[in-house]
Amino acid sequence: MWLFLVALVGLWTLLCFFRERQVVSYLQDKYVFITGCDSGFGNLLARQLDRRGMRVLAACLTEKGAEELRNKTSDRLETVILDVTKTESIVTATQWVKERVGNRGKVHSYLAFGPPPGRR
Repeated sequence: MWLFLVALVGLWTLLCFFRERQVVSYLQDKYVFITGCDSGFGNLLARQLDRRGMRVLAACLTEKGAEELRNKTSDRLETVILDVTKTESIVTATQWVKERVGNRGKVHSYLAFGPPPGRR
């Protein structure tokens, strides 16, 4: 029984070690699109990824938020105004992202409609 637990802890330690060692190569060629960059988590993430050398496409709700973010970051970060409650704004932002990224990457998205299953 003890041998099993020691082996399990050892495997867990190795897994954690190798997981933390994974590195994304060529960060300067990678794009990331982040919404909600006026403040809070989106703003913090956009600034951190910009510092790490990624090309950040940041969506802000207001021009003031976009300007403040541009002033705090490098020219690798570009902003767009996006109101996720308006279809026209979403279509415009989608086209803007496609123009920036071109055929250099894939566009992946995560859409959440309401609370997660089981939480309604």
